Amino acid sequence: MLKKLLVANRGEIAVRVIRTARALGYRTVAVYSDADAQSLHVKAADEAVHIGPAPVAASYLRADAILEAARKTGADCVHPGYGFLSENADFANACTDAGLVFVGPPAAAIELMGSKRRSKIAMQAAGVPVVPGFEGDNASDEELIAAARDIGYPLMIKASAGGGGRGMRLVHEESELADNIARARSEAKQAFGDDELILEKAVIEPRHIEIQVFADDHGNAVYLGERDCSIQRRHQKVVEEAPSPFVTPELREAMGKAAVQAALACQYRGAGTVEFLVDRERNFYFLEMNTRLQVEHPVTELVTGQDLVAWQLAVAEGAPLPLSQDQITLNGHAIEVRLYAEDPANQFTPQTGHLSLFEPASGEGIRVDSGIGSGDTVTPHYDPMLAKVIAWGQDRDQARRRLVRALEDTRVFGVTTNRYFLSRLIDHNVFGAGEATTAFLTQHFANDPSLSTAEPSLKQLALAAAILSDNPDQQGWSNALATVTPMRLATDDAHYELLVRRQRDQLTVTLADDQYQLGILTIANGELGYIDNGVRQHCQYQRSGDHLYLQAFGQSARFRDRTHQPPDVDALSGSGRILATMDGAIVDVPVTAGQTVRQGDVVVILEAMKMEHPVKADRDGQVAGIHTRQGDQVRRQQLLVEITPTDSDDTHASKESEQ
Repeated sequence: MLKKLLVANRGEIAVRVIRTARALGYRTVAVYSDADAQSLHVKAADEAVHIGPAPVAASYLRADAILEAARKTGADCVHPGYGFLSENADFANACTDAGLVFVGPPAAAIELMGSKRRSKIAMQAAGVPVVPGFEGDNASDEELIAAARDIGYPLMIKASAGGGGRGMRLVHEESELADNIARARSEAKQAFGDDELILEKAVIEPRHIEIQVFADDHGNAVYLGERDCSIQRRHQKVVEEAPSPFVTPELREAMGKAAVQAALACQYRGAGTVEFLVDRERNFYFLEMNTRLQVEHPVTELVTGQDLVAWQLAVAEGAPLPLSQDQITLNGHAIEVRLYAEDPANQFTPQTGHLSLFEPASGEGIRVDSGIGSGDTVTPHYDPMLAKVIAWGQDRDQARRRLVRALEDTRVFGVTTNRYFLSRLIDHNVFGAGEATTAFLTQHFANDPSLSTAEPSLKQLALAAAILSDNPDQQGWSNALATVTPMRLATDDAHYELLVRRQRDQLTVTLADDQYQLGILTIANGELGYIDNGVRQHCQYQRSGDHLYLQAFGQSARFRDRTHQPPDVDALSGSGRILATMDGAIVDVPVTAGQTVRQGDVVVILEAMKMEHPVKADRDGQVAGIHTRQGDQVRRQQLLVEITPTDSDDTHASKESEQ
């Protein structure tokens, strides 16, 4: 009997595993880095052990530190979660060698399925359909180019050891192949330490369907339905649902049997996911097998009524699977989205900073898995996912409706998120019709308002003015005489000169020649109640100094009250003061002092959350000062580079002023 579980992970998956383990009577151990000392997963566990500094290579990827934590606490089993060491065969072996039960598959299965080349060969031998392609052992560039002529175009280059879109390239014609091979090799080497590549015939606009499988040590293996993960950005999943609106009962059975066949072929144990591409004619092809619990496992749990972590622990103890195949049924529909601290209007740039308020929505059919809370800090060291928001319904439309409402009602202030983007996506008519493929975002969603920065509406400005002009020391809006005061509000991109007229419970806001009127009911406890055109409504807000965070109509806005500041305080655009866009590490500074640059030139490359982000010059000019260097850790809004106008710019400007 296993008694104490160490969770070798962090964030929401660590919290989620600990929740089930505690319910089953296990004592739990968390591990944490410097950045996570006050994190939810640490507080949720019975014990916690510090394992190193914030960077993952110095903490969560240190197998020796994790094994030492298990020894100190007397843990007898280790759950790896997902990511980090979860698909590391050496770590699985090290756990076994240390006398610990690894809550996952055998190391041999992890190693086999961790290679796209070797796993594809194994699946062909097992009779599982695969995408036509080339899987030569450590093939040279010349061998890949020759093989591509036989495969035909378009084709995919893939890193054999990879995942998450890294080392992956879509090639449409031979003239593009050599350059893309070189780029894919470079990415694969940096990401996985292995630059081996394979080629596959590109399946255009497919569905991405994955099958949840489970196996035990007694020769049993089952599948628990499918998940549709077709909506993707840069080969990373955005929405996951179960069951798929595209999959028929016959296709589900055929794919399920193929997935079980794949698991048995590699003597699998525990939870795994077999991923397939499915074309328009419902032909399916093996893509890869993930030898761990998936991020999107909650949708399977909601439609099957099973706790997959409980299954993992039971199998790890040597028990047979809790259910046979004919006992597994699907009930209703579930959809999951990943709520990220990122800016969809700025190419999904990850966001960092203080999370001043995080209150996920709740209600019938809503599940939120999160490892973060109000007052926490989103750091550049880890994935910026705040939570997984999942909705279950008796049918797909009910699940969609519940999910949109949950996203709109979730309060999150302090960092920019993809909340509005997700709610728009789930509400889209193509997704609603169940017709979304992997091309959905580019074909149907590229021009969605959530993907661009929009000016605040006059109504949003009026709501902000109502909150910022409220005086909590007086009894509401009780002035008998009307007062008209100027107010200056600023966003990151612009400022707005308003006239605000207050009389009793009425507010009139004037911007240039436009006016907006609201009736004010209550302003208290982060909620504004108002009447707009005869309709009683409400919105959420949070004030922090001169900053106001506002949520209304499913959208978020952030304002600064600059009424009492000089007009030029917001003149950052084109100022030549290049600031860090987020917390992160400086990877490169490709300019030198005195160098002439043009607006849009990259002056600094910043790394945060495993991604590189170029920081560009906001004006033409000359580099006057460099205030950072490679390897520095910088904070958001920290000054990095200063650019001054060149003499020619000054001369041009003076001539224009004379005219």
